[in-house]
Formats: sequence, structure tokens, C-alpha cells
Amino acid sequence: MISINTLRIVKSDEINENNLSEFIPRNFLQIESIRESVVGIIAEVNKNGDKAILEFTKKFDGVELFESEIKVTQEEISDAYNIIDRTLLKALQYAKKNLIKFQRAQMRKEWMIKIEKGVNAGQIYRPLERIGIYIPGGRAIYPSTVLMTAAPAYVAGVKEIIICSPPQSNKKIAPEIIVAASEFNINDIYKIGGAQAIAAMALGTNTIPKVQKIVGPGNKWVNAAKQILSNTVAIDTPAGPSEILIIADNSADYNLVIVDLLSQIEHDSDNVGIIISTSTDLIQNIMNNIEPYLEKSERRDIIKIALRNNTLIIEAKDIDDCIRLCNLIAPEHLEIMIKNPKNIVPKIINAGAIFIGPNTPVSLGDYSAGTNHVLPTGGNAAKYSGLNLYDFLKIIEVLDCDIDGLKTLSKSSSIIADFEGLPAHKKSIEKRLENKN
Repeated sequence: MISINTLRIVKSDEINENNLSEFIPRNFLQIESIRESVVGIIAEVNKNGDKAILEFTKKFDGVELFESEIKVTQEEISDAYNIIDRTLLKALQYAKKNLIKFQRAQMRKEWMIKIEKGVNAGQIYRPLERIGIYIPGGRAIYPSTVLMTAAPAYVAGVKEIIICSPPQSNKKIAPEIIVAASEFNINDIYKIGGAQAIAAMALGTNTIPKVQKIVGPGNKWVNAAKQILSNTVAIDTPAGPSEILIIADNSADYNLVIVDLLSQIEHDSDNVGIIISTSTDLIQNIMNNIEPYLEKSERRDIIKIALRNNTLIIEAKDIDDCIRLCNLIAPEHLEIMIKNPKNIVPKIINAGAIFIGPNTPVSLGDYSAGTNHVLPTGGNAAKYSGLNLYDFLKIIEVLDCDIDGLKTLSKSSSIIADFEGLPAHKKSIEKRLENKN
């Protein structure tokens, strides 16, 4: 049975900014232990290109490829559509539709405003030209992550999108991954995984083109390579184990709290689950009723470890206390299951994504609601956003002055240039004003 000794319960006043890590063990990426190895992989790929990535694929994935087999062929794409379950295909296409709708709603028109008489300034938007997406392989196949990472890039207008994913033992990429990519007209799919894939996309090889930005989740080797290469290529938010935080009061259905908690920690034993409640009755009902749900789960072994090591129930004094703790923890996923849940949304300042009310489980956002499931973890929601349209757009500022505008701005600009000891800056202004009354 799950006991009070297995599920930790603490009082909210025990937790503060200084001791948070004692209660919530977040496995931040520790790259020092593998840095030397990852740097070696990157150096080898930089030196030997395709030859190196083929050697690493054989070494780490146990798959021996020829250079001509690195890229998925058009025949393999066609075969994937023939193989994929039709019901799943329709579900992926439905999710794609909603994702595109949500991403398009984020687009702002280019704009200009009048700053002063004769001075107009604004912003224009230009997509990145080529980006790389990393899709993990191994224990599970996640076509939904292809959708989530490709949709904002597609809507932003990125001309070239490539995908790297480790090959299976049959030298193939899972058909579900291929189809999800092809739905966004992505045909440049490469059978390469691990740190070597990140190096190949960041540096370029004969087969794999160099990209401007790499997005997508991966293991510690992938994330270490992304961090090490972050001065060479832009990367997305550092990724770690998934997290859910549920704020619940006595109006919440404890059954829903239980199933939502388990739904997010079933991915991996390192995943983090947190419940913050003002109701001792709700907490007791969770404790008394979680066991049957756990025993029915096909992933019970993973969940048991996560419950034991990374799950916390916090008894809060009131809703304001729940809000304080949420903003301190900065969870990846936040579910709000209280009376009038919308009332507290304005007070939430740190969360990767918010799910409001009893009918909005995180699982909807994981798949088909249109919102993105690539979100900051490990407390990074305090300073990062989830993957969105603007991760793939450059914002270019535009200034347009006529002679009146030049005159208006010249005095203050020249004074600052004098102070900073940059006479050529001042001269570039004064030269334009010569013989101008």
C-alpha cells in the first residue's frame, strides 16, 4: 500500500526560497561528469563529419548505417503513411490543425509608431532560415513532440526544418515520427541521435546541413551537447524531468487529482509531482485512494519510484499560500482545481502552462488543444517561456527619420555621444545638419 511514509506531506510554512531544494529534488542537468566525453564527440564530428556520426551511431545505438542511409528516403516516407494506424493519423492531423490555429493567433502585424515629429519607429518580423528539431527515440515514440516543435516553426515561415532522431534496430525511424514530420512538409529527416546529432546540426556535415537553432527534448547527453554548443547555435529552454503541480481545495474531486498526478509522473521515475491543498480531507482522500489507481497502471514501477522520491503533498494555510508556493516552485505544468479557479490566474507569475478547472487536464495540452507541451522545467518557468512562435522569428527594429526628426533628436544624441567619448557618433549627426536651417 501507498502509506504516509511513502507520500511525503509537509506544512507550507516549512518551505521557503532557501530550502526549496530539500523538499523538491529537481534533477538539474549536471553536465560536468560527461562534459569531457561530449566535448570529444563534438570535436570528432567537427573533424570527421558523417564518418564520425556513423561510428557513434554504431557505438551508442548499435545500428550500423552507410552514409547513403543517414537520410530518410521518399520511399520510407511513403511506407510510413502505409504503415501508420489510420485512427492515429487522424488524431495527429486534428492536433496539427489546433496547433496551427493557436500559433497563428500569436502573430502580430508589423507596426510603426510616431515617436516624435518626423521620427517613426517600429518592428518587422523575419523567420529563421533553417532550424533543427531533435526527437528522442529509445524507450518511447512521441509523434506529439514532432507536432509541438514543428508547428511554431512552420507557422513562423521557417524555410528549412530538419529532424534528427535515433534509428531503431531495423535501421528505420518510427513511422509515426516520419508521418508527423511529413504533415508539416518536413522531408529532411536523419537517422542520427545523441550528442552526435546535436553536433552535426550545429556544425554541419556533408549530409546534415548546419542550422541556426536546435529545439526539442533529449537525454543528458543531448542536453549537454546543446549547452556546450549554445555559443555556436541557438537552443531552446534547458529540458529536464517533467513536472506537475496541482492546487486543490475542498471542492476538488480527489479522483481527478490522483489521475492527473499519475498521468504526469508515469513518463519517467525522475518526474516531479506536487499537490498543494488547503483541505486536510482532500489530502487524506488522496492518501486513502491512490493505491488502486497505481496498481492498475501498466507503468506502476516507474510511478512508484517517482512517488517515493519526487512527489510532495503540501498542506497550505489558504489559497494565497498556495499561490506563494506555486510562484516559488515555478512548475512546468500547473493545474488549478479550486472554486472560481480563474480568480487566481492573475496572481500566478511563474508557470510553464496553466490548466484551469476540473475539465482541463494537462493531457489535453500534451496532445491536441493547440497549446504547446515543450515547456520549461526545473524551476526555469521563472525565467523562460514554453516553445512558441517567437522562438523562430527574429524581431528587427526599424527607424525612419526625416530632416525634422533628425533635428529633434540631434541635441540629446550629441550630448550623450560627447559624454561617452565617441566623436564620430556626434559627427554622423552633425554632418547631416550642415547648411540645414
